[in-house]
Amino acid sequence: MPAKPNRDLDVVDLLQAVVDTLPNVEARSGQVAMASAIADAIENKRHLIVQAGTGTGKTLGYLVPAVASGKRVVVSTYTKALQDQLAKHDLPALSSALSPIIGREISWAVLKGRNNYLCAQRITEIREPKQHKLDIDELSPQVRSDVDKLVAWSETTTTGDSGDLSWSPRDAAWRHVSIGSDECPGASRCPSGDACFSERARDFASVADVIIVNTHIYGLDVATEGALLPEHDVVIFDEAHQLEDVMSASVGTAISPGSIQHVIGALRSIVRDDALTGSLQQLASEFGSCIAGEIDKRVRLPLPDDIQDVLARLRLKIDEAVAGLKAISSNDESAKQRILRAQTLSSRLIEVIDGCLTAGSRTVAFVSGSKDRPALELAPLHVGPSLSKGVWSKRTAVLTSATIPLAMPARVGLNEDEIDAIDVGSPFDYENSSLLYCAKHLPLPNESGRDEAVHKELERLINAAHGRTLALFTTYRAMHAAADEMSRRLEYKIWRQDDLPKMALVDAFATEESSCLFATAGFFQGVDVPGQTLSLVVIDKIPFPRPDDPLLSARRDEVGKTSFSDIDIPLAATQLAQAAGRLIRSRKDSGVVAILDPRLATKGYGKKIVSTLPPMKRTIEFSDVVQFLQSI
Repeated sequence: MPAKPNRDLDVVDLLQAVVDTLPNVEARSGQVAMASAIADAIENKRHLIVQAGTGTGKTLGYLVPAVASGKRVVVSTYTKALQDQLAKHDLPALSSALSPIIGREISWAVLKGRNNYLCAQRITEIREPKQHKLDIDELSPQVRSDVDKLVAWSETTTTGDSGDLSWSPRDAAWRHVSIGSDECPGASRCPSGDACFSERARDFASVADVIIVNTHIYGLDVATEGALLPEHDVVIFDEAHQLEDVMSASVGTAISPGSIQHVIGALRSIVRDDALTGSLQQLASEFGSCIAGEIDKRVRLPLPDDIQDVLARLRLKIDEAVAGLKAISSNDESAKQRILRAQTLSSRLIEVIDGCLTAGSRTVAFVSGSKDRPALELAPLHVGPSLSKGVWSKRTAVLTSATIPLAMPARVGLNEDEIDAIDVGSPFDYENSSLLYCAKHLPLPNESGRDEAVHKELERLINAAHGRTLALFTTYRAMHAAADEMSRRLEYKIWRQDDLPKMALVDAFATEESSCLFATAGFFQGVDVPGQTLSLVVIDKIPFPRPDDPLLSARRDEVGKTSFSDIDIPLAATQLAQAAGRLIRSRKDSGVVAILDPRLATKGYGKKIVSTLPPMKRTIEFSDVVQFLQSI
């Protein structure tokens, strides 16, 4: 258990002690204010929202008071990159500086979903000749080679965590040596439970001071009423602007022909009943046909008769399968485990079907995916009730991000009287180091001639910046069309987001100073390129959410006439602020953010959106852009 805090230690002094050990780092007033506010919030058990602009140093700003509190803390992040930064850089530096002062070692653990770890039982089964012949011989030589390497790695790894691999196995190979929570029977029912890597990670997390998870895992913990994570006193949601979306996905449920096929595969590994599995196969196909024509559309509740009918018949067949599994007797340990996995998967599918058939008015049903791979999803209309029950009423929460949407507290179920909020600003001199340019003269996004006008504007912007551009687009079509044109018109190297893995692509862009990187929404955050390599960020449109988004459309319907200002504008403003935040990443950075959407200057809501951006100088004149870029 985490030790009790030493009340004689001031959190500001502790923060300074950590900063003093870091090269080229100085104390920042916003970071100090953040740390002090979080220390008070934890002591007084008050929820806190902290808007911490770029450069604040928010990870140390929340880690120091969290560790100093003596409480067990979960840090929930949106990106894997931030998880790695916390575990491999920030926490080791903090521990090295603070452990001698507070008189105890600081421990931390990264906890991931079960399918991120090797399954010791699957490894055991693969090693057995009979099981090896049953499964491995059906794989391609390349996948089989990867499986063999993973089996060998299982003898040397202490974590079994796929993130610790120095190479990337094929997905099919990793699926063969791992297991999802939906089919794991639990350590107590597994002969390899004592060697389970996932359970070992959970045991380690149960005694750690700081537990690092992604927000999806935290959402699953909320949905399962605390089944995944150890008891904890404080949760810190970093990148909290993503909280509502991730929680909607985590506490919701889904069923697809693919998930039915997964159950069929588990059954076929133990049951040789072609009539049963053939019927299930037919039902999976029938279910897919029912929903394939409704992609990206809401589905009314109670579900339409045809969907209800196929799900009811599917449930009866799964019941039949479960009964058959219970009747099987085997002395073979490998077979016992396959039976358990098939039972667990089947039971989970029954739960999902029952949830679909009984969903009420506070749930939104819709179809996602593609016509080839459709899925019926059910998500809560509001995540507030789940968070109130699973988080706000149980522990102290700190929510922090560079940009906090104004409507976020209400959207996640926090009442004004139970939360405090501060904005600690940013240490960067945006007014002198950056310029916000709106291309007011361009056609509106839905007007004719828009693409050619955007390409012409983009060409002269990139030339003015001598390359060194991150161009962000709201659609793949727009990105590729612009990249095609710029590759023909310009001499600068044009990278596209699908040319390389994300981090490798960012490194390539940063290495070649005059190059340009064209990307979509996935690069609106998590891209950190300080220095002159990035002098211009171009954003093609205000990133309003899709008008036909099924879940948002249900929420708009509930809000009514003010839904555009209450839902769409805050979401767009947050996305735009995240994208604009790619420009200034250090005190020495300078450059231009160019928005190729005249609505920012011509519509009344434009001022509201601009107010969420850093305090940059503003212009609608291209000559000001040229002059500013020349000056830097």
